[in-house]
Amino acid sequence: MLNKKLIMGIVSLLLLLMVLACGDNLNTDSNTEENVEIDDDSNMEHGDMDHSSSGEVPEDLKTAEDPTFEVGSQAIIQTGHMEGMQGAEATIVGAYDTTAYAVSYTPTTGGERVENHKWVIHEEIVDAGENKLDPGTEVILEADHMQGMEGATAEIVSVEETTVYMIDFTPTTGGEAVENHKWVTESELALN
Repeated sequence: MLNKKLIMGIVSLLLLLMVLACGDNLNTDSNTEENVEIDDDSNMEHGDMDHSSSGEVPEDLKTAEDPTFEVGSQAIIQTGHMEGMQGAEATIVGAYDTTAYAVSYTPTTGGERVENHKWVIHEEIVDAGENKLDPGTEVILEADHMQGMEGATAEIVSVEETTVYMIDFTPTTGGEAVENHKWVTESELALN
């Protein structure tokens, strides 16, 4: 009788441990806000995004002469490239006329392919030339917005000739302020 109770106790304990282990795996395998980037089409992207940057821009990037959102002005972010971005108030840090590309690539550091990352600009592509590139073109990225992006081979998904903005904002979900975020397009901002 004692042996049956002991065996039942051990089996129950093992089952409990297995359930707890499965629960932990579900939590660590699922995407968390630190590892997920969300674009405005609700597509999930692989992350580890360095939300802030040094503010350095490529030498050949042209400052916009008459941007809709002037440097120093405020705007509301209408896109969700990452958690807490949509609806946040942005301060415009820089405005540049260029071609913006959504790209898909496999990080040089390994891991899952990043789909439809928005945005990489023309000046952040190796040997891009002067003409805009077409969807489907394979390129090498110089951009370092995310870990494993610089040097990665990417495919251009979409192309938009626009003014791009570097912005500062505080996520609507709280946390640290993001400084010199690269990039949002003009259509992704609204007047405050």
